Amino acid sequence: MWQPWGKSTVRIHTPSPTTNFSCSSFKDIQHLCKDETETQTPKKSSIFHRVRVATAVLRSWAPHPAQQVETNAASVPEEPLTPSEPLISIPGAESRIVVYFTSLRVVRSTFEDCRVVRSILRGFRVSMDERDLAMDSGFLEELQGILGQTKLTLPRVFIGGRYIGGAEEIRQLHEIGELKKFVEGLPAAESGVCEMCGGYGFILCHECNGSHKCYSEKGDTIGFRSCTDCNENGLIRCPSCSAVAL
Repeated sequence: MWQPWGKSTVRIHTPSPTTNFSCSSFKDIQHLCKDETETQTPKKSSIFHRVRVATAVLRSWAPHPAQQVETNAASVPEEPLTPSEPLISIPGAESRIVVYFTSLRVVRSTFEDCRVVRSILRGFRVSMDERDLAMDSGFLEELQGILGQTKLTLPRVFIGGRYIGGAEEIRQLHEIGELKKFVEGLPAAESGVCEMCGGYGFILCHECNGSHKCYSEKGDTIGFRSCTDCNENGLIRCPSCSAVAL
């Protein structure tokens, strides 16, 4: 009735496990997702670079060594040395610091450089003449004539009548302690603030009362004309501060 139990002749094929299976690890996925172009922060100039720049400035100030030639046991007199950079043609500049700067905040970096340099120089408490180009455009023409350049960056510093440099040179000389050697021997600054100008260095013109316009009835020219006693802002140099600077 029932057929005898026997082995089936149908073969059942079972899939063999694949041995060549590989999967990236989680660390590899992080490595693939990582941005290859990482931004690097700019490195600040090292102290060696600052010392090298300051040394170059000091060498430009140092006089050339005297040369003496001996021929037949007779020495030739030394020739007078000429300075590498002539003194600026400003009366009394040899006994004070002259700073050309701007008080305008149009360019923030320039304003900050001027503020830092003035703060450093004021710390020495010596006679200083601060010339603001924003108050009088004549200072710009004066500075261009001194340096022989038309495009200038501010601030510009002169110590003892000689050109030192801008903000970068003043910072580096101050950091290595060489700036104080340049101001040694300069007369001390007067304490307090000027009562006439309040420390601004300018006052209103007495001729036009700060309008830069004067009414004239002389000759054929009847009407308003530009005041010749003041600058374009109707200001003149403070006589008290100018007398101290000179």
